[in-house]
Amino acid sequence: MKFIIIGRNIEVTPSIRAAVEDKIGKLDKYFNPETEVHVTLSVEKDRQKIEVTIPVKGNIIRSEQVSNDMYVSIDLVEEVIERQLKKYKTKIVDKKQASGDFSQLYVENDYMDDEEIKIVRTKKFDIKPMYPEDACIQMELLGHNFFVFNNAETGLVNVVYKRKGDTYGLIEPEG
Repeated sequence: MKFIIIGRNIEVTPSIRAAVEDKIGKLDKYFNPETEVHVTLSVEKDRQKIEVTIPVKGNIIRSEQVSNDMYVSIDLVEEVIERQLKKYKTKIVDKKQASGDFSQLYVENDYMDDEEIKIVRTKKFDIKPMYPEDACIQMELLGHNFFVFNNAETGLVNVVYKRKGDTYGLIEPEG
């Protein structure tokens, strides 16, 4: 695995780099050696945050963990990613498509699904054209943390969502 480690408001010391490479390196049994692992470490007040993103063909494996100790955050993020890999193996590794990004051992191993994903409710609603700012207002009025709408500027279906710190995000399709 190839590590790309970035620090925000924190110096990536040799000991932190070693901890990341050692702990996240345990996941190398799931991936090919060329797989890039993007790690962002950040500190805000007492919050020690690690974000790990592993892009693989057609999918992104990602986790972020926060604690008051960076080493605890590193431990937590590795556990979460490993659990994700085992739980969703059949969904993220289509043997005909993306298996080249993963190690042969991972592709051939069968992991038990802890729980199956079940959709228990379906909602249907009219998607009205509106501007992203209006969609944010509508989302707030409904008391939701996301809102699907038809963007009046682009004519495409978009999603606005509430972020930490009372800010908003916009998800747009590419192309």
